[in-house]
Amino acid sequence: MQTDAYILIVEDDKDIAQLVAQFLERNGLRVSTTGSAGGLERALKTSEPDLLVVDLMLPDEDGLTLIRRLRERRDRLRHLPVIIVTAMREETDRIVGLEIGADDYIGKPFSPRELLARIRAVLRRVQQVGETTQITDGTYCFCGWTLRPLMRELTDPNGASVTLTSAEFDLLQVLCENPRQILSRDQLVDLTHGRNATPFDRSIDTLVSRIRRKIEQDPKCPDLLKTVRLGGYVLTAEVTRR
Repeated sequence: MQTDAYILIVEDDKDIAQLVAQFLERNGLRVSTTGSAGGLERALKTSEPDLLVVDLMLPDEDGLTLIRRLRERRDRLRHLPVIIVTAMREETDRIVGLEIGADDYIGKPFSPRELLARIRAVLRRVQQVGETTQITDGTYCFCGWTLRPLMRELTDPNGASVTLTSAEFDLLQVLCENPRQILSRDQLVDLTHGRNATPFDRSIDTLVSRIRRKIEQDPKCPDLLKTVRLGGYVLTAEVTRR
């Protein structure tokens, strides 16, 4: 993980933001903070953070809406890694954040040390994927869909670009690299994240569900990305490489 990575914290509690920022800076990260969604928008016009830490409860806009809007952008910022911070205890509330494109989550109250570990894990994964993409930059084609690792882009059979989060893209690329092979959840975690697996990696099912909603005609009855009972998942389509 790059030691000089730039982290932008979106947190309206100034005491928490300051405490976390000081801890992260002591551990080699560059950090800035803002207390609102509006502040984030202004910051993104003048800087390019490597990762966002976003509290879901903001004074001017909820964090979920903020992340959803970020993932709908048409520039490089749509792939910006995001860790959400939430005081919500219900599992469904956390899953919503993951489903709209967060890369990980941490619940309040939390230890700055735990947040640092999660930041490092996400940044390592992004860096490793980038290094792999530089070596393996071929294009994958299946059933009219086109996945371009070098551009981090997925286009549908009509040529329209489909927005994927970084985690979704990584998983779909692994499936394209191993077509018609049953891959267990553990294998998918290992192939996408290597040895840097975190508790978030148990959310492979959530990622698969999100991908299905984007590539399947009927996500509830998938043809391309099937579940194998007691086995894992398989991309059933023939994949060509060019």
